[in-house]
Amino acid sequence: MQNHPIPSVTDPLQYRAIGLVRGIYEPQDDDTFTRGALIDSKGNEIDSVVLGRVITLIRNHVPLEKPHLWVVYPRCRNNQNLHLQITGIWEPSTLKKNLVGSEGLNETSTLKADSDDLLEGDDYFSIRGELIFTKPEEKEVVIKIRQKPRNQQKKALPFKINLKGEVPINYLKHFISFDVRRVDYQLLVEDFQIVGPLTQQKIKNKSKKIIKNKN
Repeated sequence: MQNHPIPSVTDPLQYRAIGLVRGIYEPQDDDTFTRGALIDSKGNEIDSVVLGRVITLIRNHVPLEKPHLWVVYPRCRNNQNLHLQITGIWEPSTLKKNLVGSEGLNETSTLKADSDDLLEGDDYFSIRGELIFTKPEEKEVVIKIRQKPRNQQKKALPFKINLKGEVPINYLKHFISFDVRRVDYQLLVEDFQIVGPLTQQKIKNKSKKIIKNKN
């Protein structure tokens, strides 16, 4: 998966929430370019923000009047409404390889392939984290995602992602890897893999490892 907008997993207990959404990014206005909405082919407007490291790329090289395949981090505001953080764009045919160095993009934003085609297709999400709530009869699933701290002074707070799907209640407190598909404003579980149970000791050790790797 080196030539892929979603990096390969490097740790069995690697938390993440990342996906691909095709649509037109419409800024709120000229003065607030980084805040706006992603509008998909159905006309659904998903509240979105552009992260700082890709602002220059989008402003200088991306025609916003056309739809693109965006690399996004999903969030659930008020634990319900889908919100997207745009971290990159996957369009190697348009954005040539020489943009990688000039724009100073990170791994999830760089373009390493010549083809725009992806096996997973549009609206695919990879969600990996701890199952903290499940109600199979209502198809309600809540996953806790732990983030890497950006610096030693600030502790990165975990966040929750709401999914629609059926996961047995006996997998509570387990680390699970989900293949997810966005449909309108919801994230639907297509498949999942149980990585293993999570004990408090494992969580503490994982947190220490995240901080150590960050240093």
